[in-house]
Amino acid sequence: MTITNQIHFNNLRGDIFGGVTAAVVSLPLALAFGVASGAGPIAGLYGAVCVGFFAALFGGTPTLISEPTGPMTVVMTAIVASLTASNPENGLAMAFTVVMLAGLFQIIFGIFKLGKYITLMPYSVISGFMSGIGVILIILQIAPFLGHAAPKGGVLGTVTAIPELLATANPPEVILGTVTLAIIFFMPKQLKRVVPPQLVALLIGTLVSLTIFGTVDIRRIGDLGAIPMGLPRLQLPTFSPGQLTTMFVDGLMLGILGCIDTLLTAVIADSLTRTEHKSDKELIGQGIGNIVSGICGGLPGAGATMGTVVNIQAGATSAVSGLFRALILLVVVLGAAVYTQPIPMAVLAGIALKVGIDILDWSFLKRSHKVSLKGSLIMYGVLLLTVFVDLIVAVGVGVFIANILTIERLSSLQSEEVKLITDTDDDVRLSVEDKQLLDEGAGRVLLFYLSGPMIFGLSKAIAREHNAMKDADALVMDLSDVPLLGVTASLAIENAIRDAHDKELQIYLVGASHKIQSRLERLGLFDLITAEHMLNDRTQALRYAIEYVQGKSVVV
Repeated sequence: MTITNQIHFNNLRGDIFGGVTAAVVSLPLALAFGVASGAGPIAGLYGAVCVGFFAALFGGTPTLISEPTGPMTVVMTAIVASLTASNPENGLAMAFTVVMLAGLFQIIFGIFKLGKYITLMPYSVISGFMSGIGVILIILQIAPFLGHAAPKGGVLGTVTAIPELLATANPPEVILGTVTLAIIFFMPKQLKRVVPPQLVALLIGTLVSLTIFGTVDIRRIGDLGAIPMGLPRLQLPTFSPGQLTTMFVDGLMLGILGCIDTLLTAVIADSLTRTEHKSDKELIGQGIGNIVSGICGGLPGAGATMGTVVNIQAGATSAVSGLFRALILLVVVLGAAVYTQPIPMAVLAGIALKVGIDILDWSFLKRSHKVSLKGSLIMYGVLLLTVFVDLIVAVGVGVFIANILTIERLSSLQSEEVKLITDTDDDVRLSVEDKQLLDEGAGRVLLFYLSGPMIFGLSKAIAREHNAMKDADALVMDLSDVPLLGVTASLAIENAIRDAHDKELQIYLVGASHKIQSRLERLGLFDLITAEHMLNDRTQALRYAIEYVQGKSVVV
């Protein structure tokens, strides 16, 4: 039985088992991310429920599990801190409005089919960006791991406060955080297949805190305030005139990050299931999920790699698993959230710390300098900008520099295909007859040969060859192997043709496609080149040029 193209009940047992397993993995992470964001543990749970349910229902990747993720939490943490600092009364409501805006942007991206462009950026930039987010998440967990509230000032505030945090660390909480990390890192693989190490660490850490450290003052979830039971209190969109631009920019940044995070995870799901996801449909589903999450006071979410892999390995094949997982977490929120209050903050910090470590792109960090020195510098530059400046600045600068280097490299290679050929050239691309014709021309016929996409980086090479033009009587401009002609390159070609016309050369245009002809016509070049001089065959054009030169010699 099939309801949509990704919701069917042909594998109900596998989907239910996958949903249960994914829910067990999600619970400790949702609590940890909720606390880390500053919005509270219940916000993490609402985010896991809302984004998970609606992204599964409307998305385009059947086995994808969507929930609050490390990268999304890092950005949300900064948004919550910024807006609550500028507007203590409505700051949190404004932060949830930003989540709604992020969802709206994602829907727009999906409607306009921008999914394929979202991840179209160099790997060095993606690696540096994600690793930078991992570093931020690790830094932000240092204070709660050591038994303190987060210092003011975010990442920089925490870094400058590290000596004081270490000097005044709370030993019981450090022990709890260390035990949490030890369980997650060193739990045997056989047990990991049965139960997620994060859940084991959560349970053991809480039990140890209630027994061995029962009389010690330890920071717990309950210290943040009572966790409400029942349905969430709906959040109305809240804007502040002074923060309007900031909120839209934050929403756009959050939306783009969610798209990148989700689509990268969707590719992993494709490789595990041998299927192909629908990017634009997935973005619409994610957008709907994030809008609902913001309305319910939940964290923003995206496709989660860990939950998705666990879901697939447990046997899930359709979105039923994601829906079932969300319903299980909803039951926890409605009836059992109050029982999470004894969980120590240090335990959640340990869980989030491990997520930050996993986000770091260790594979590329270790060998980036061997692969490409420039790529390595871009990656580390983006990482540092992400941590200490701004996420948007980091991505913008990284993409700009990487694209400039790529364009320079491609232009350098392609400029070799811009040649002014005379009778003295021995070019392998010329046929025997072409060479004979050029030899007959005795330098009075010039062949301007261009090949490959003519992007703006090639204008310099075109100008160089154009300036090397000798005195001649005819110019054959060969564009047969040019599939694309950019604006800047078009203007460089225009200069070459106009200069040839001013020198009274007979001009022949060869092999220009319909699009290229249209562009040259808009530049007014067809006033200089007659219709009979626009040909599709280079050899024929050279014949005409030779006939013209010879005829001119006879006249002289």
